Amino acid sequence: MKTTKHIFLTDDDDDDCLLFSEALHEISPTDQTRLTITHDGVTLMQTLDGTVPPPPELIFLDLNMPRKNGFECLDEIRCDPKLKNIPVVVFSTSSNHDIIDRTYQQGANYYVCKPQSFQLLKQTLAYVLSLEEDKLEKQPVREQFVINVA
Repeated sequence: MKTTKHIFLTDDDDDDCLLFSEALHEISPTDQTRLTITHDGVTLMQTLDGTVPPPPELIFLDLNMPRKNGFECLDEIRCDPKLKNIPVVVFSTSSNHDIIDRTYQQGANYYVCKPQSFQLLKQTLAYVLSLEEDKLEKQPVREQFVINVA
């Protein structure tokens, strides 16, 4: 029997959260994935600190958020012994190479520029969820860091 994968999404844009949730629901049955959504970095870190083991298997993290941004969250996650091994996929509207390089250096596992269509979002999520656990947990070489299914 397949276990349920617990996924966190942290994004301050309600529309993006709704689209993400709907796309995830369409590609993965609810008995196989559980989604927790937080809308800012402070709430994410409080939720992670209060998480009863096991922690989430995957975090999708926006960068530009109020109260605490994604860069700060990524630093905290990578410095916390209980959280540092959780795969983090940066999920951002930015395709700026300096920002992508910074998240790579900070230890994000992958980077996704938010897709411009619902279909591409579903394909992107399906691709990320199809990655073998050992591949998702290890940071790829820089050339394979950005996921682009288009």
